[in-house]
Amino acid sequence: MRAPVTSQRMREFMRALATESRGEGHVYLTGGASAVLLDWRESTVDIDIKVISDDSRVLRAIPAVKERLDINVEQASPDNFIPPLPGWRDRSAFIAREGKLSFHHYDFYAQCLAKIERGHAKDLLDAHQMVVAGFVDLQRLRGFYDEIEPELWEYSAVNPPSFRAKVEAFIARQ
Repeated sequence: MRAPVTSQRMREFMRALATESRGEGHVYLTGGASAVLLDWRESTVDIDIKVISDDSRVLRAIPAVKERLDINVEQASPDNFIPPLPGWRDRSAFIAREGKLSFHHYDFYAQCLAKIERGHAKDLLDAHQMVVAGFVDLQRLRGFYDEIEPELWEYSAVNPPSFRAKVEAFIARQ
């Protein structure tokens, strides 16, 4: 079992991955990685990322970097579980620039909706923190759900009426 990923270890990962990149790229951190960097949690079990780069060395380097740093890294982001929200890249908050890579928090609205759909206690706490921190406005959140609802049929694990009920219940509790 690998050691938990703290904020310091997350930054080590960012530097190590950037060292491998020869081209410009963007790395979007999501889930526990965002929570740790924002001090909502002390640690996470893995770093979930989405990499957008023309340099394939970045993706090829992930296995070696994760072994060297003894951390779990998964290529997982909200758009693996729910439709991508329009304009998600523009809303993805900048974290840092390391070498030729820019690191961002994946759009908090997309993260929040994906966490609500999943529904685990830790996910709902993270979603609540996004609202409390001012990263997510509840009316906009509902609007984004409305925008993606017609596309949910492409995600067989998602039951649209159940997902809508979860979103409405989450909003009512805030």
